[in-house]
Amino acid sequence: MDDLLRWREEFPILSRCVYMISNSLGAMPRGVYEKLKEFADLWATEGVVAWEKWVPLVTETGDVLAEILGAPRGTIILHQNVAALLAIVGSALDFSGGKRKIVYTAGEFPSCHYYWKAQERLGAKVEVVPLAKDGVSADMERLLQAIDERTLIVPTSLVLFRSAAIVDAKAIIEKAHRVGAYVLLDAYQATGTIPLDVTKLGVDFVVGGSVKWLCGGPGAGYLYVRPDLISRLEPAACGWFSHRKPFDFSLDAIDYAPSIWRFVGGSPNVPGLYSARSGYEIIRKIGVEKIRAKSKQQIARLVERAREIGLTVNTPTDPEKRGGTITVDFQGSDAACKELIKRKFIVDYRPKAGIRISPHFYNTDEECDAIMDEIKKIRSGK
Repeated sequence: MDDLLRWREEFPILSRCVYMISNSLGAMPRGVYEKLKEFADLWATEGVVAWEKWVPLVTETGDVLAEILGAPRGTIILHQNVAALLAIVGSALDFSGGKRKIVYTAGEFPSCHYYWKAQERLGAKVEVVPLAKDGVSADMERLLQAIDERTLIVPTSLVLFRSAAIVDAKAIIEKAHRVGAYVLLDAYQATGTIPLDVTKLGVDFVVGGSVKWLCGGPGAGYLYVRPDLISRLEPAACGWFSHRKPFDFSLDAIDYAPSIWRFVGGSPNVPGLYSARSGYEIIRKIGVEKIRAKSKQQIARLVERAREIGLTVNTPTDPEKRGGTITVDFQGSDAACKELIKRKFIVDYRPKAGIRISPHFYNTDEECDAIMDEIKKIRSGK
């Protein structure tokens, strides 16, 4: 018996379709209705006074996530999205000296690539390392070789978004720290489905969002900063909540908050904080280790079925080297994806990759078989 299936009733959409797109947007927990009602009720009944309860949620919600990520309390803040968080972290770095190189792979999500390439106008030098010959995984040998004494930061995904290939973050951190460089880990495609302990890993920064494996709503990205770095870095992308005493409304040079709040900037996205909480709490209760064990079993099942019906699998074959997604491709896969969605099998398609299928803890083995059966039908014209 799969004891994780008892959580299915917490996700209303599962009664209406086969939902396997947690790599893009996780199913909404039923508890979000009440959380957002709580937000609306506070606004309606307390007006501006509600800010006294809303503002602390920036770090209180982050502390729930900290339990999932193995981070100390007070080291995670919530913000609108990863692009904004990259801008905050990047604004604390100096690209005018000898250490100005930024190194990452060609498998990064476009937002991240766009941001770091834009820093070249400030003096940064970006080196994008091609993927391995399989076109799926990071070329770790070349990536580690590219990290040298000129490197300032290595922003890398833990799980590549197209292929679900896991990157060896430990090796990257060890090499980067040896040459005095920072590592920013993008855990968007990992948190909630792959166990991660940021303290043991020793990573400098972690960014991600809530809408995927954490089953949270949009507008709730997160940033972790290693505790000893918090007071050393002064982000130029700042706002009134970055100030030590924001309600003094001082127009002097900013006196940075001594805590993680210096990375917050302006006013928070309060509805996003409420919509993220229910998913965090469910993931915390279940435990990511259990989720990962089930994920590996179901992805292996999907890989076997994909091979049986002749699909190209653009995902690592080694279960220890892949995340919670299988990407399959074949002639006409783009159109097949649209047809799958029409038939209530919710997945997505990415160019140069194929159809991404992502079962989560709430999916059944029967659903895994059903989606492969449906792809087989579509390919045969049924």
